[in-house]
Amino acid sequence: MNKQLLSVVIEKTPGMILLILKWFDKAKFLDFLAPLALRLYLAPVLWMAGSKKFTNFSSTAEWFGNSEWGLGLPLPYLLVILVGLVEVLGALFLLLGIGVRLISIPLMLVMIGAAVTVHLKNGWLAIATGSGIFATDRTIGAIERLDMAKTILKDYGNYEWLTENGNFVVLNNGIEFAATYFIMLLVLFFMGGGRFVSIDYWLAKKYSEA
Repeated sequence: MNKQLLSVVIEKTPGMILLILKWFDKAKFLDFLAPLALRLYLAPVLWMAGSKKFTNFSSTAEWFGNSEWGLGLPLPYLLVILVGLVEVLGALFLLLGIGVRLISIPLMLVMIGAAVTVHLKNGWLAIATGSGIFATDRTIGAIERLDMAKTILKDYGNYEWLTENGNFVVLNNGIEFAATYFIMLLVLFFMGGGRFVSIDYWLAKKYSEA
């Protein structure tokens, strides 16, 4: 590239950047898609978590309350009811886009509680990987055991059939998922349910015009 062409490129670059930014601004009419995507992603996650607590109510309460093999939390039966209700109602509220900012608050508290009481001791990673900056002795050990399990399955089982629908992994159960859901809920707390496809939007529009 000669000097003359280079100078032309340098001269035109600010204008091109401004043009691109204007196109980005024009895309704002689709901004409702972002909170909608977050809501639709979180709704089934919360529904499954909450409904499972009620389906397995007794065993979940025992796990909440037992200090030897569980979490050792006080009032375990009440906690299961409260957390399960928050998650089930949260799923419905997010799906419909009603009370999105309001329901995000208790849901974030649930995620913090889950991260601290259940996942924190396991580190960051949700799925064990034996390398990288987030790897710990726990995850490295999990990968060693996973490799041994794969060897046994290859030697004594139909490994191709066993892995036809997905590879085997070790669930490390770290805070990764809880932290991710918390961040998504935090965004919804500030953004709300979004335009057009949330009941919150139409309620606000109706009463602001009244």
